[in-house]
Amino acid sequence: MKTLVIGTGGREHALALALSRDPAVSEVHAAPGNPGIGAFATLHDVDIMDGEQIRDLAQRLGADLVVIGPEAPLVAGVVDALADAGVTTFGPRQDAAMLEGSKAFSKEVMAAAGVPTAGSRTCTSTAEYEAAFDAFGAPYVVKDDALAAGKGVVVTLDRAEALAHAEACGRVVVEEFLNGPECSVFVVCDGTTGYALQPAQDFKRIFDGGQGPNTGGMGSYSPLTWAPADLAETVIEQVVNPTLAEMRKRGAEYRGCLYVGLALTEAGPRVIEFNARFGDPDIQPVLALLTSGLGGLLKAAAEGDLAAVPAPTFADGAAVTVVLASAGYPESSSKGDVISGAGVANGVSDVDVIHAGTAIRPAGPDEDHEHLITAGGRVLAVRAVGYDVADARARAYAAADLISFDGQQRRSDIAAEPLGVIEGGSLLG
Repeated sequence: MKTLVIGTGGREHALALALSRDPAVSEVHAAPGNPGIGAFATLHDVDIMDGEQIRDLAQRLGADLVVIGPEAPLVAGVVDALADAGVTTFGPRQDAAMLEGSKAFSKEVMAAAGVPTAGSRTCTSTAEYEAAFDAFGAPYVVKDDALAAGKGVVVTLDRAEALAHAEACGRVVVEEFLNGPECSVFVVCDGTTGYALQPAQDFKRIFDGGQGPNTGGMGSYSPLTWAPADLAETVIEQVVNPTLAEMRKRGAEYRGCLYVGLALTEAGPRVIEFNARFGDPDIQPVLALLTSGLGGLLKAAAEGDLAAVPAPTFADGAAVTVVLASAGYPESSSKGDVISGAGVANGVSDVDVIHAGTAIRPAGPDEDHEHLITAGGRVLAVRAVGYDVADARARAYAAADLISFDGQQRRSDIAAEPLGVIEGGSLLG
């Protein structure tokens, strides 16, 4: 099977790496990819928002499966251009991707499907914001109704801060606060059926103890020993199956990854949000533990025939991912800082260094080699597999210690249980 992964970040690196380790996959291509992916796959230069470019590349390569990584091309309808040309593509079409493209639409679908979630109001004016704050009380949860790269949500006790975020966004969804540890369940869907992957948890705030502003994610781990053993089954029964049925009813069949963000409340799991793709970095430890083939699973989902392949299986043990971010992140990012030690860390047993925001600087006139440099906010993610969470965590941090670049930021408490449980259910997570 020839595969083509679309995107540039850590999620795409993790997906491409998992595909490269699948015996059923003969070739892995990525567009545009990144230096880490380029170490084991063939890279191609495309505009990820241009469906015709991607379609032409896939046809030229004879790709059996295209995997769209980021949310923006999904919401823009790139899958439609590919699927309409007969290219097998994993990811929802534009109408289905609106489950992520619009928080208001997502809440409307959840309500119609009877999915357990937080109460909410869609608001567009100061008067409506204020009325919703009065109705739900503090902590205030305000979500931008548009794509915001995982950073469009404010959860705060400060009403002025909540109002300022709402005013800056314009159209927002204001929700009641769900109290309980948070986790992610990724479900591979074929329109009718969903196969859940192993749950994971990520850490959103920039600083230790869940302090500072929200980021795209500073680390993650799996499995979650504190989560109910039947969580995945519950999510399929109470969330995924009703949602898939509602989307079919609307003529927007959902094929792709349905990311179910959950709060495990005293009343049971409640959906915080849907996303239309795999999350980053929380998919990284999950894929590290996957023992069944990823290529056949995603291809069957794209073709509407998940029943043709077995449910995914996972290894015993655990995996932990620690993100290394650049100076200034998440408000800004430092680009061009030379990275050292990434290759050494990647050579450590049971460790993968996942590239998220890197580039290659060619050798200068007085240099004998090129340099790996920072090129984004989240630069690298160090992922390690171990016997249990504590072992995987120790391995990840030991490998991360081998990598350096100016201004590097990282949390020291990723997967430090029980902090992960406490953080997810507080204002700090």
